[in-house]
Amino acid sequence: MNKLPLQTRVQILSMLCEGSSMRSISRVTGVSINTVSKLLVDAGNACAAFHDATVRNVPSKAVQCDEIWSFSYAKQKNVKFAKAAPEAAGDVWTWTAIDADSKLIVSWHVGDRSADTGSAFMFDLKARLANRVQLTTDGHKAYLKAVLEAGFDADYAMLNKIFATDYAGAGRYSPPKCIGAIKNPIMGNPDPALVNTSFAERQNLTMRMSMRQFTRLTNALSKKFENHCHALALYFVFYNFCRVHKTLGATPAMASGLVDRVMKMADLVELIDAANPAPAVRGPYKKRVAGENSN
Repeated sequence: MNKLPLQTRVQILSMLCEGSSMRSISRVTGVSINTVSKLLVDAGNACAAFHDATVRNVPSKAVQCDEIWSFSYAKQKNVKFAKAAPEAAGDVWTWTAIDADSKLIVSWHVGDRSADTGSAFMFDLKARLANRVQLTTDGHKAYLKAVLEAGFDADYAMLNKIFATDYAGAGRYSPPKCIGAIKNPIMGNPDPALVNTSFAERQNLTMRMSMRQFTRLTNALSKKFENHCHALALYFVFYNFCRVHKTLGATPAMASGLVDRVMKMADLVELIDAANPAPAVRGPYKKRVAGENSN
């Protein structure tokens, strides 16, 4: 099976993590859109497995959680009007948990915004931490049930923001102005100084800037739910292990002690190749002559 040169695959994966659409990548690199899509799928599978195996026993003091909205194929309100919409079409929520000190994305989960999805997210987050932490979420009520169901042993607080009640006109797109916040201790003894979701919210902006699937008011969204998840898996490994954080001078994974070096995109290509080994090379094909004994 033919493979793209290493340099081309590195370029494609880098562009996927820097906000380029798949068709623009196809045009710039001179490869087919199907090839770009296939590489994204392979990268997503390899990166998801790498994150699952590597991001374990994370030492942390404070973890912030948030959810970010996007959609697959069509917005939820338009799915009923869409032609041949797949089963997973509609709104997609990505739940993320970030370590406040190292900026490491400890856990992420994709689904709806229900308490069941929140519970799955909290179970995964709990399994990746090495110690008791202070946990902060926004005021989304699903977190209350999720934290309890997961048996999360943490000092937990909610940050409920207060928004101005100014009139939102027909053409308004931005949310209302935040005029205050209330820190509500829920469980344990949370430190008020650590009750914060700013890092998680800033990470939402980084995701929107880094993945074309999250860019608003465009048609570069994922047409398949699976591809949306593959893009996220690639991005989170790139963010955690390859991208040096300016305030840290290292990658989040290095700051957390998970690795001791900055990984390169070529390392991710090696992960893909290891997960998809090339088939064994067979000898030259011999055409069987009619009537030839097969024994």
